[in-house]
Amino acid sequence: MTTPASSPLQALDRIRPDVRAMHAYAVQPSVGMLKMDAMENPFRLPAHLQAALGQRLGGVALNRYPGDRVQDLKAALARYAGMPEGYGVVLGNGSDELITLLALACARPGTGERATMLAPMPGFVMYPLSAQLQGLDFVGVPLTPDFELDEPAMLAAIAQHRPAITYIAYPNNPTATLWDEGAVQRIIDAAGAQGGLVVMDEAYQPFASRTWIDRMRAEPARNAHVLLMRTLSKFGLAGVRLGYLIGPAALAGEIDKVRPPYNVSVLNCEAALFALEHADVFAAQAAEIRAERSTVIAALRQMPGIEKCWDSEANMVLIRVADAAKVYDGMKNRKVLIKNVSTMHPLLANCLRLTVGAAEDNAQMLAALQASL
Repeated sequence: MTTPASSPLQALDRIRPDVRAMHAYAVQPSVGMLKMDAMENPFRLPAHLQAALGQRLGGVALNRYPGDRVQDLKAALARYAGMPEGYGVVLGNGSDELITLLALACARPGTGERATMLAPMPGFVMYPLSAQLQGLDFVGVPLTPDFELDEPAMLAAIAQHRPAITYIAYPNNPTATLWDEGAVQRIIDAAGAQGGLVVMDEAYQPFASRTWIDRMRAEPARNAHVLLMRTLSKFGLAGVRLGYLIGPAALAGEIDKVRPPYNVSVLNCEAALFALEHADVFAAQAAEIRAERSTVIAALRQMPGIEKCWDSEANMVLIRVADAAKVYDGMKNRKVLIKNVSTMHPLLANCLRLTVGAAEDNAQMLAALQASL
């Protein structure tokens, strides 16, 4: 009997059409380049801490699934963040996975209705992507031309669409904006009044002047539907892939049900615990980056050819130039990678996003930028 021939092209028909139409997330090749496109912490651990971490990771039981040590990590993160009483922690493989889990937990398959996710735009690309993949409708509310929250538009959209999840990035990516506290609270109130969750995405918290967890502690009833999401990537552990979500225990418990049981490896867990034990080292690194940010912004505002340089509460700076593609290519030719965000949203026309790094890296980046304008 002859077996019918098959081909990968036939099997592709089983892949969802919207997935086939997507583009995979692209990471730029960076060998031999100064990498200033991904908001990474430029500092490595001091040599004595590298040695201590290596010894500690060498003693981890790699033959066992993650166990009680994960609970130790949750407790350490709760202490580090100043988690309120009665709250819980959900761990993710970076905040990207947490965004996926939230969409999965709030989707309504088989009910005949679709849940809605809402966020100001331009914002983090994973919000609309997670909505698409998990079957939620996504509503993006444009920011003002100067990248502030359009509070009336946000309130109107919440009233119209009654979103299950509203994301507020605090600060926002790629604009590095930390929005007005009063406006944010009024948006939170509006979302809560119609039974929705609000996720405060604080990925860039080490570089910001405020954190929403203070409001969660000060006004718990008003923020009882708020979840705080953070990552250790900007803390200084981008390679460890560890995100965490803090929220009222009842909400955290429901979201935790859709989490894969062993999503945080024993190595990631131990590395994160080690870093939290040396949080002062990472705090000093963040302070240095904040100081460098002021220097970078001052230089950009004196540079001919920069049409606009926005204030920043993150480890990135957004600028507008006459021709973003030309400047991006010029800097790449000079071995400096930045992020051309000009095609992400109409409000970002001719905008580039620069990472703030160590002094030497920043000087090289600024020199390449000036030569490319």
